[in-house]
Amino acid sequence: MPEEAIKITNLKKDFRINESHPGFLGSVRNLFSRKHKIKHALDGISLEIKKGDFVGYVGENGAGKSTTIKILTGILVPTSGEARVNGLVPHENRIKNAKRIGVVFGQRTQLWWDLPVRESFDLLQAIYEAPEPAFQRNLEYLGEVLGLKDLLSVPVRKLSLGQRMRCDIAASLLHEPEILFLDEPTIGLDLLAKDSIRKFLKKINAEKQTTILLTTHDMEDIDYLCERIVILDEGKIIFDGLRDDLKRYYGRTRVVEVEFREENPPLRFENGVQIVREENRKKWISFDREKHNASEVITYIVNHAPVKDIFLHEPRVADIVKTIYEKVS
Repeated sequence: MPEEAIKITNLKKDFRINESHPGFLGSVRNLFSRKHKIKHALDGISLEIKKGDFVGYVGENGAGKSTTIKILTGILVPTSGEARVNGLVPHENRIKNAKRIGVVFGQRTQLWWDLPVRESFDLLQAIYEAPEPAFQRNLEYLGEVLGLKDLLSVPVRKLSLGQRMRCDIAASLLHEPEILFLDEPTIGLDLLAKDSIRKFLKKINAEKQTTILLTTHDMEDIDYLCERIVILDEGKIIFDGLRDDLKRYYGRTRVVEVEFREENPPLRFENGVQIVREENRKKWISFDREKHNASEVITYIVNHAPVKDIFLHEPRVADIVKTIYEKVS
């Protein structure tokens, strides 16, 4: 059995939020008394992640994703419960934990703004006390697979967002961490940059067995990269399982996209099979896979109208997650 890279047990994190009295008199009252409320960012979650797993950690803004990452990296101290990373309690072993993990926050950089990329990498080598042979080996490998050769002499402030993100990911991996935490690593990137980063993350997970915990709002990241998905809502886990199981249990609706050879083909659907979108000679036809077999729907279509092209769409993770949130809200 693979070892546990991350183990979270009944983890809670509360924040005390001050509330101000309104108006001028209220501002005077604030000098002497303040109201406050308690925000439960994490409400007793438990989670185990094995070494080599690639897990998608999904939730709306305020669900508790970033709070979890900050506890696992030692930035925050939990209110109660326990979190262990490679057997260490992060906030009690910040330095030792930091040397065994890598972290990428999509909206922040760990590189020095005015320095060339290579000098930032050299500083990180010193900070992490990475041995020279291993550092050079990792720099060569990461430079090749992430295409950094022409960027090493460029000041960080002159990099595009996609270039900076590739450099940030490399920076987080130069010291060979066992676990990589990614918080919105593809935010704001164009399609080519996203594709490049996704392929790289899949590669290091497969080849180096790097454990990766990914938080993102881009469900295409999750669909492409993660076999396991954990969905968080208001500090609680509402789903933890395989991506395919998520689609099987919640993704009952499938859609057949059909391009016909003529306008308005004579089709009559019933029992929940329906046209949900039309565009010229194209129609999108949805059905419940619990009630109808895909082959019978497609057979009916091709037997009753001249078809030029036909395509069966599998349920998207983004749509399924939206459905789950609608059910729990």
